[in-house]
Parts: sequence; C-alpha cells; structure tokens
Amino acid sequence: MRRRVAYDEDLANRIRELIADDPDVTEKRMFGGLAFLVGGNMSVAASGQGGLMVRVDPAQTDALVSKPHAGPFEMRGRAMQGWLRIDAEGVRTKRQLEPWVTRGVAYARSLPPKP
Repeated sequence: MRRRVAYDEDLANRIRELIADDPDVTEKRMFGGLAFLVGGNMSVAASGQGGLMVRVDPAQTDALVSKPHAGPFEMRGRAMQGWLRIDAEGVRTKRQLEPWVTRGVAYARSLPPKP
C-alpha cells in the first residue's frame, strides 16, 4: 500500500536543492507539510495546502503580503504575523522560489537556536 503524501514532493525537492549545502538545515513533517528548520527554527515549508509557507520578520509581514502570490498564513482563521503563504503559482520557477527560501532561511538563522 502506497502512503499518501500531503505536500508537493517536487517543491520539497526544489527547496532541498537550494539549501542542500547548509549543514544546519533539518527536515520535519509538520502542519501537513514538510518543514525545513535552521537551528530548530522553521524557515520554509512545502505546505500541505499547496504552495510555500515562509517564516519572515513579523515587522515585514504587512509589506510582504502585497507581493504577487503572497498572502498571510492563517491559523484557525487568524492571520499570523511573521508567516506567509505563497501560492503554488508564485514558486513555479527557481527565480520565484529562491528569494522566498533565502528570506525564510535568513530569518530562521537570526533566531536563537533551539536545543
């Protein structure tokens, strides 16, 4: 019996290619997707609801949601500051995906590592 994968495996592989050389990155299934953590802090995830979930500086959330294909990440109907959802249309190419992954990894790296 084949196990069902809830997230876009191709997107997860494309994220891996961008951060493969980073020894601080680990992967963890969470929120129905596959998260990429830096020092134990989530940076980006191949979302179980499609597209990309990105962790950003909470002070930049409002400005970033105005970018094409970006929107607030909502949990239980509430927008979460510091988290964005990027539609699948907005991460189809490496040129679209790479800046979001870079931003998420940089922000996660700025946080204190989790034990």
